[in-house]
Amino acid sequence: MSGFSHLNDRGEANMVDVSGKTVTQREARAEAYVHMNEAALTLIEQGGHHKGDIFGVARVAGIQGAKLTSQLIPLCHPLMLSKIGVDLELQRDEGRVRIATWCKLDGKTGVEMEALTAASVTALTLFDMVKAVDPGMRIEGLRVLEKQGGKTGHWSAGGQDV
Repeated sequence: MSGFSHLNDRGEANMVDVSGKTVTQREARAEAYVHMNEAALTLIEQGGHHKGDIFGVARVAGIQGAKLTSQLIPLCHPLMLSKIGVDLELQRDEGRVRIATWCKLDGKTGVEMEALTAASVTALTLFDMVKAVDPGMRIEGLRVLEKQGGKTGHWSAGGQDV
């Protein structure tokens, strides 16, 4: 009908049938940014927050988010992820934290949604832990950087450090 993979020929929401697809190694990378004020950046950098290790908690939350993607996004397939990575980088000069995620598996469907969910949940957890210091934080730039595997092969956002 429309070319969208999650609509049937009547335009109704539909989970894609991947039963006939070949198992391949698949990987996806995503990123997001949390912009915050100087006080919040300093608190994270110095590690003096009363809630503990802010980056550690946010990283674990992102990993958990990737694992729960099929429960959050209605038409996503439950996946047996073999690797979930979450890196957080304080970028003081830009007034932000960069979140970089990657997910990997051997399977019949891609892991872009899992990488995006990991980045989103990491950003939301970081926001939650720091909001008392900077309630005006902004979460921006959520996107897929790269995907590999499946019949479409390799795709990259281009010009990015991935």
